[in-house]
Amino acid sequence: MRLPHRFRFPVLLLLASLASGCGTLSPREPSAPLTYVVVRHAEKATDDAEDPSLSAAGRARARILAERLRDAPLTAVYATEFRRTQQTAHPVAETHSVPVTAYYARGPAGEIAMHWKQAHRAGTVLVVGHSNTVPELVAALCGCATAPMDDNEYDRVSLVRIGADGRATLEVQRYGAPSTP
Repeated sequence: MRLPHRFRFPVLLLLASLASGCGTLSPREPSAPLTYVVVRHAEKATDDAEDPSLSAAGRARARILAERLRDAPLTAVYATEFRRTQQTAHPVAETHSVPVTAYYARGPAGEIAMHWKQAHRAGTVLVVGHSNTVPELVAALCGCATAPMDDNEYDRVSLVRIGADGRATLEVQRYGAPSTP
């Protein structure tokens, strides 16, 4: 059936607007708001001065983190190249069947955050870093001031939520056993 000329443009416009609104989301990109969950690696062992693994307390904290994020719409997990961050991230990644993607611990926080912001539009993204990198990463993600992190602080979790308008908010919480001063 051929439409009269005067109806062609409105019908094409309608079809184009419907098609543009029908974008599909990948299974790993839910329509939930974007939240970055940024933590320091869990407690480390003394087995290697350069690249220690997690202690028993650290492994327990990593399991608690996985349980805390069990129902989150997790889309990605990032951890530095060190064993302690990878081991902290692994239980969360395993729970959600997503890989742990390594990032360079000494990379510029602003560049790393910019890459993550470009790569993710929705869902929850876990980032595991170090006491000397987490505050800078959080600041770069939220565009706000953050408190420094003490070397024996393992229980801080920073939630950076990015709204639909692109504005970020920061909420700092605690998880697992309290860190000892």
